[in-house]
Amino acid sequence: MKAIGYRQNLPVDQPHALEDLDLPAPQPGPRDLLVRVKAVSVNPVDTKVRRNRAPRAGQPEVLGWDAVGIVEGIGADVQGFRPGDRVFYAGSITRPGANSELHVVDERIAARAPASLEDAQAAALPLTAITAWELLFDRLRVPHGGGAGQSLLVVGGAGGVGSILIQLARQLTQLEVIATASRPQTQAWCRELGAHAVIDHSQPLATALADGGHGQVDFVAALTQTGQHYDQIVESLKPQGALAVIDDMPVLDAMKLKTKAISLHWELMFTRSMFGTPDMAEQGKLLAEVARLVDAKRLRTTAGAHYGTINAANLLRAHAFIESGKAQGKVVLEGF
Repeated sequence: MKAIGYRQNLPVDQPHALEDLDLPAPQPGPRDLLVRVKAVSVNPVDTKVRRNRAPRAGQPEVLGWDAVGIVEGIGADVQGFRPGDRVFYAGSITRPGANSELHVVDERIAARAPASLEDAQAAALPLTAITAWELLFDRLRVPHGGGAGQSLLVVGGAGGVGSILIQLARQLTQLEVIATASRPQTQAWCRELGAHAVIDHSQPLATALADGGHGQVDFVAALTQTGQHYDQIVESLKPQGALAVIDDMPVLDAMKLKTKAISLHWELMFTRSMFGTPDMAEQGKLLAEVARLVDAKRLRTTAGAHYGTINAANLLRAHAFIESGKAQGKVVLEGF
């Protein structure tokens, strides 16, 4: 089968940073779906793994943690799906990725794709929707339908996670949603998705909030450059507020949170699949609810750019764009 992967960790401007491969087709385990991949999207995690995770000896590493496809086969213990189902999912970081014609995924973290979206549009959603949903409801513990009189600051509102988090917070809670974005087009994007207000994160956050008449906030979702914004985030949070973080940084000084008794929450959407947690199937359930909300026109795709067919050259372009920090929404690719 066709696949795209790498054999050594190289910068994105090197021609062999990703390569077109011909690999054996995977075989599904007892709870796996064998999926013929139709479309994928690219996330920052793809670029981080390409740069930092060395392939096993003699085996190329295949990336890709967002996919839409058709179920071609099922494991002996699969109960929720059958061949012919159209599914979407984000997969597991401990298994080969979905940049391949055929892919296997545990049924518990997959769901039927939104019927109202084309493949590429649907491929933009799984990883970021899971991340945003878990951050909002499981980490910050905002109740569904709750949050009246409270505010959420989304740092990096125009990125993949921010683009769906804004929508979830507007559609499923009563929070006031304030997003950050630094360019006119990304600020407009955040407003289109439902942000009540947008501030410029190239300015000090606390000052920008005050200038906009918002004051301190109850919750912060720090989605990008948390280390750079950290002191301003602490200043921007109310006493007994809550901070949820998804990005990587060399160090995070939690002592700075003590005086205000701010709670700190990490979100990593791979945790459930990585550890096989008892509630692993919650990811499949929430993706099914996301699909329902999309088909009800309450959520929209966050696809921002279509980079053509799924091959090494196009994926390299997508990785370079993600690494530039200028992506708006998600980059999608479709077909082999």
